[in-house]
Amino acid sequence: MFHKNIKLVLAGLLIAFSIYLFSIGGNIGNGIFILLLSIIPIFLYFKNEFILLAFLKLRSQDFPGAQKWLTYIKNPETALIKKQQGYFNYLHGLMVSQTNLNEAERYFKKAIALGLSMDQDLALAKLQLAGIAMTRRRKMEATSLLNQAKKLDKQNMLKDQIKMMKDQMKKM
Repeated sequence: MFHKNIKLVLAGLLIAFSIYLFSIGGNIGNGIFILLLSIIPIFLYFKNEFILLAFLKLRSQDFPGAQKWLTYIKNPETALIKKQQGYFNYLHGLMVSQTNLNEAERYFKKAIALGLSMDQDLALAKLQLAGIAMTRRRKMEATSLLNQAKKLDKQNMLKDQIKMMKDQMKKM
C-alpha cells in the first residue's frame, strides 16, 4: 500500500508524462494510454485497495480474511483519508461485534464521527449501536439510534431488523 500522498504524486507524474508524449508528437496513443493509467492511483486515493478487498471478503462471510486485509493498513490516521478511516472503523466494528461489544461500540461511534458515504452503512452502524445500547439497558439511547437508523434506511433494507429490535425493546 502506498501512502495517500504518494498516490497523488504518482498520478501527477503519469499525467505529466502523458502530456510530454502528446507534445513530442507521434506518441498520441501512448499518451492516451498513460493518461488512462493515471486514473488508477486517483481512484485508489479515494477508495483504499485494502478496504475494498476487506469488503469483498466480508461479502462472502470470510471474517478472518477481511481481518487479514485490514491488518495490512498500518497507521490508518495518516495513511487514509477521513471517509476511509470511517470505513476502516466500520469494518472493524462489524467484525468485532460478534465477540467484544465494548470494542465494537467504540469502533462504530468512531466510524459515525468520521463519516460514512452511504446512508445504508450509516444506518447499519446506528442499528448495531442501538443493539449494543439495548443489551446494556439504555433504552432512551437505543430508541434514538433506532429512529435515526429508520430515517437513514431509505430503501427499507433494514426494515425487518428495526421492527424486530423495537419489538424486543417493548418487552424490556
